[in-house]
Amino acid sequence: MTLVSTPTATAPARESARTAKRRRGRRRPRVLIAITTLFFALLYLPIAVVALFSFNSQKSLTVFDGFSLRWYRAFAHDDVLIASLGTSLRISLVAMAGSVLLGVALALGLVRCRTRLGSLAGLIMLVPLITPEIVTGVASMLLFKGLGIPLSTFTVMLAEITFSISYVTVVLRSRVAALNPEVEEAAMDLGATRWQAVRLVTLPALLPAALASAVLIFALVFDDFVLAYFTTGVDPQPLSVRIYSAIRFGVQPTINAVGTLMLAGSIALIALALFIPRLFGRRGGLDLLSGE
Repeated sequence: MTLVSTPTATAPARESARTAKRRRGRRRPRVLIAITTLFFALLYLPIAVVALFSFNSQKSLTVFDGFSLRWYRAFAHDDVLIASLGTSLRISLVAMAGSVLLGVALALGLVRCRTRLGSLAGLIMLVPLITPEIVTGVASMLLFKGLGIPLSTFTVMLAEITFSISYVTVVLRSRVAALNPEVEEAAMDLGATRWQAVRLVTLPALLPAALASAVLIFALVFDDFVLAYFTTGVDPQPLSVRIYSAIRFGVQPTINAVGTLMLAGSIALIALALFIPRLFGRRGGLDLLSGE
């Protein structure tokens, strides 16, 4: 008697092979995991070392001798650094307010303007985002000197506002485009003027994105060094420029404490910016970066 093999006899084996192949496909490549781990280690390990040695009880920057708040107390009693901190806060607040106001107006204009001039303005608005910041800093310095404006805190504010408008516009532009223009038209049909429709309908709808943009701009401007370095005067200098001036004569543990506080503040502000849309019942997280 001759035995004939049937396809069903090998079906379990084939299914087992397919399952094993799918499992191998889902298996994470060890090389990619190692590269990713190395990348994050190189990126965050120096920051972790700075934060650790800011709590060092001794002045050494190489030997950790125990936890202490000595350098944070030294920063609190350093009048020069405290004055620079106040200057950075003022610059950040003014730049945040100015860039958000102008950015909202620019986003509305770019979306509502359907002409070629509007499209060209939209392209020009993206130029600061791709231009190296050092080029913007040097250009701002030459502009102020050419106009006879002495470098001071005021010039830093102007430069930071100009540089930050594009970021606000990018975040708000998509949000404005998603708004239904018929809502404004309905408000005007009910007796509202054009300005009242914008103030009572459009701006409240843009409020979550505008607040989140404001927080992000505050964090970016507070930590900015390149633009502040080229446009600041002699005194009072922003905190980032003051730190750079101090480390040229050697890194002090107080600088580690200041850097740790700036890092913690920036992380808190960015987390707040990503959380603000959820307070208004909208999606938060990384969708903010796309303006949704």
